[in-house]
Amino acid sequence: MSQTASIKDVATHAQVAVGTVSNVLNYPDRVSRKTKERVLKSIAELGFVRNDAARQLRAGQSRTIGLIVLDVGNPFFSSVARAAEDAAAALGSVVLVGDSGQDASREAHYMDLFQEQRVQGLLISPVGDVGQRIDTLRERGVPTVLVDELADTERCSSVSVDDQEGGYLAAKHLLDLGRRRLAFVGTPSIRQVASRLKGAQRAVGEVSDASIEVLDSEGQTVLTGRKVGNSLVERSPEERPEAVFCSNDLLALGVMQSLTMLRTVRIPEDIALIGYDDIDFAISAVVPLSSIRQPTEELGRTAIELLAEEQESGGSKHRSVVFTPELVVRQSTAGAGS
Repeated sequence: MSQTASIKDVATHAQVAVGTVSNVLNYPDRVSRKTKERVLKSIAELGFVRNDAARQLRAGQSRTIGLIVLDVGNPFFSSVARAAEDAAAALGSVVLVGDSGQDASREAHYMDLFQEQRVQGLLISPVGDVGQRIDTLRERGVPTVLVDELADTERCSSVSVDDQEGGYLAAKHLLDLGRRRLAFVGTPSIRQVASRLKGAQRAVGEVSDASIEVLDSEGQTVLTGRKVGNSLVERSPEERPEAVFCSNDLLALGVMQSLTMLRTVRIPEDIALIGYDDIDFAISAVVPLSSIRQPTEELGRTAIELLAEEQESGGSKHRSVVFTPELVVRQSTAGAGS
């Protein structure tokens, strides 16, 4: 039994035309019962497996959805991707993930690659301005939905979280604890991080004797967080911030590792610490981490729903969905009030 049998082999074996085999596979009602049984018997005997990928490409579209994220190693994006995969599977589609690594040229490469694969749609958390590329994709029949960024609804749909509000919630929580010397850790060149910083600065601006120091981590990983944590330990108690707001949980966990391993700074007594995203590791940290929760499942699921709407409307209907983040208080700030 051959596993590489072609549709032509099936036709020859069943003594019918190739078009008849195609009809049995795609339009069985057009074929008589007797002929259909003969073709199906030949398919079984030859071990023929239809090539759906080739068939879909001939039709001009596949069942594949492309998803480009900033950092697939970040649990936030992996959680969004998993939710999108589940939602797409319910619609008979699959999601292929590309990691831009916050590199615009790599992002462009994935956009071109997915277009070449004739994906049925593209979800993207962009590095920078991809408006022109989205216009090109639309002209070529590839609907696009921005993920974790608010879109111009004249161009495409989007699903995002109000990062300014999230930053405000985090800083206000620290201020409400009585902490006045705050530090913000993150990479402000990243759009979402800049929005979180802006929200935090707004909260600090509402308290006359409060201040916020910006520490550019030059990365959003545990390792870069540890470097920032080490630098804080080297400061005198009078020079250290009383509270630290990290732009994601990975950074916060890195800062926590430095402070707890060196055992010279206590969390939350000396420094209250809060992160962003509320990834699964936050609750299981050595000091359970307070965080700003983003609804990752809703983000992934809604992205697929918006893409389906774009397809159904032929690209004429766009909608932006913005979720509100939520403050989650744990031991890294609990009991830190003065």
